[in-house]
Amino acid sequence: MFRNRIDAGRRLSDALLPLRGRDVVVLGLPRGGVPVALEVARGLGAPLDVIVVRKLGLPGQPELAMGAIAEGGIRVLDEAVVRAAGVTRTQLAAVEAAESAELDRRAREFRDGRPAADLTGRTVVIVDDGVATGSTARVACAAARSRGAARVIVATPVASEGAVLNLRTVADNVVAVSVPRPFHAVGQFYTDFRPTSDRDVMTALSAASRWRCIRRL
Repeated sequence: MFRNRIDAGRRLSDALLPLRGRDVVVLGLPRGGVPVALEVARGLGAPLDVIVVRKLGLPGQPELAMGAIAEGGIRVLDEAVVRAAGVTRTQLAAVEAAESAELDRRAREFRDGRPAADLTGRTVVIVDDGVATGSTARVACAAARSRGAARVIVATPVASEGAVLNLRTVADNVVAVSVPRPFHAVGQFYTDFRPTSDRDVMTALSAASRWRCIRRL
């Protein structure tokens, strides 16, 4: 059990210490993954950025995912779900357009004028506060590789066994502090799992940027 995302991030950072001193970039999945990623970045002495991902929900049932998109025009579709639900190309295009607009808005707002981190040839650690299915982390891996990442690691305080197996097919490594059984929801493994706001994300990124500037002085 983790007290909160700060505690979870510090414990995850300890599990990633062999990466300290290497050419690493930490990418948090907004919103909840960013406070965790901030502690990982601090522990590794690495820069922090976000990698924005949006779920593509079924028309009329947006809580059910038929795929996901990420920065850089990356899209992953669950073709079986699309076929079973009878989603038309027009419906899919409408959902993707709406989510793409929101993805772009969030990326601009979160970075607040800062450029996206250069991932070329670097080890990228993608961090979330917990991984139930791995669908968003999966598309984040594809996005990181499209931006030139040499190695992609998914890191999380807690993950389901199925998600770990799923992500090992697309990531070079998966690091989870805990892989409990049974696994019902990420929140059950936190004492404090209050929602993370957009402002919280921006504050974390700003803090990481200031800390990096101080280290370079």
